[in-house]
Amino acid sequence: MHPTDLTVAAVIAKDGRYLIFEERPIGSVVLNQPGGHIEAGETPEQAVIREVLEETGCTVGCGDLIGVYLWIHPQTRQQFLRIVYAADYVSRDESRALDKTTVAVRWISAADLEHRRRSVRTPVVLRAVRDFEAGLRQSHELLAGMLPLQHNVLAVMANAALV
Repeated sequence: MHPTDLTVAAVIAKDGRYLIFEERPIGSVVLNQPGGHIEAGETPEQAVIREVLEETGCTVGCGDLIGVYLWIHPQTRQQFLRIVYAADYVSRDESRALDKTTVAVRWISAADLEHRRRSVRTPVVLRAVRDFEAGLRQSHELLAGMLPLQHNVLAVMANAALV
């Protein structure tokens, strides 16, 4: 069995559109929310802010916890546990060098994202946007007492929604 891949991500809304980046992790280009792995010594909120900056050049403020999602890759059975926050857009540094896997940074409506769902990296991207639009928020206390999260993956997983 594969270890669970623990990541964070951000839903960033502005003028009815969402910050999405096109990336080429392996092979084809996919749509994704900015996010990634939590580094040693980081809180999930700090990881969100850092990952958004690295992947899109955007500065954000980390807001409410939208939810914790578990997705299991249908072919490999790899488990992905994603902690998703709402984030407030502040600015974008167009001159900043982005991660090597970033192809483009775009603002996309929820309808366009749904229309392009076959190009979305995982179903968690769409689920998080739907939950954001529905106003779903979790208490930050949900993750309290579990830091560092890398050592408490099973406890976090117990609070996750299966996607």
